[in-house]
Amino acid sequence: MTARTTPAEIAKAIAHAKSEPQHLAVEALYDPEADRIVVVLADGLLLGFPRRRLQGLEDAAPDALADIALEGGGTGLFWPRLDVAHFLPGLLDGFFGTRAWMTNLARRGGSATSSRKTAAVRENGKKGGRPKKAVVKRSKHA
Repeated sequence: MTARTTPAEIAKAIAHAKSEPQHLAVEALYDPEADRIVVVLADGLLLGFPRRRLQGLEDAAPDALADIALEGGGTGLFWPRLDVAHFLPGLLDGFFGTRAWMTNLARRGGSATSSRKTAAVRENGKKGGRPKKAVVKRSKHA
């Protein structure tokens, strides 16, 4: 179960984001050719990222991805047909998802196999594997 943000936390975050208007989104769209979400910030910064990197959008259909609404005065992105919402400053802070989501992505990346990775593991094994960690013995009288 994921934690829900309280209304007070949302109001505080929106007030903070509005105090720094350059971080507000003025436009958001889905680019189907590149399979990415594009967000334009008030200061002209253009953010583009693969939609698979956004929690809740990884398996969405293109027509549902294209239906993006700006909320909270430009602080939030909302996909009504998917019932998925993201707080833009939070996305940027967590790099496109919650810490748990990003940890899971890293875990999947670390468990990925390839012929190069397999060859490297075999070569390392021929050399005796990973070096043993040095054990530091401490004197009781130190």
